[in-house]
Amino acid sequence: MHRRHFILAASGAALTAMVLPRASLANAFEVTRTDAEWRALLTPQEYKVMRKEGTERAGSSPLDKVYDKGTYHCRGCDLKLYSSRHKYDSGTGWPSFYKSLPNAIGTKPDRKLLRVRTECHCRRCGSHLGHIFDDGPRPTGKRHCLNGVSLVFKPV
Repeated sequence: MHRRHFILAASGAALTAMVLPRASLANAFEVTRTDAEWRALLTPQEYKVMRKEGTERAGSSPLDKVYDKGTYHCRGCDLKLYSSRHKYDSGTGWPSFYKSLPNAIGTKPDRKLLRVRTECHCRRCGSHLGHIFDDGPRPTGKRHCLNGVSLVFKPV
């Protein structure tokens, strides 16, 4: 394939992936459930956040102040997402981490507000976790600002 055709094909695929609705991406995940199954599994608040990309109220999650040793898992599929070693108090009212565990999350642009943000979700089931910002501590400089209702803490 000629370079120009390759670039056009690749950019078309990338553009398609960026504009496809979330429902079209649902089958791209290892763990899939029907809408009825998600509603049966989750509370209304968990469903709103995890499946409709909502946000819990700042300061409402007890996980914001948990600093015990352990791992934070996806509430939707139990995938290990974050280690307590990477958690810090961002002062935002949401559980915050400076990095995720390897191969744990996926990201996509979120254009719902006036500026583009980076949304993060569970790479295995697609559940919305929160957003990633560039104002975190070293060594990454990232702040994974997460909804506690999307997480389950498992102490060691």
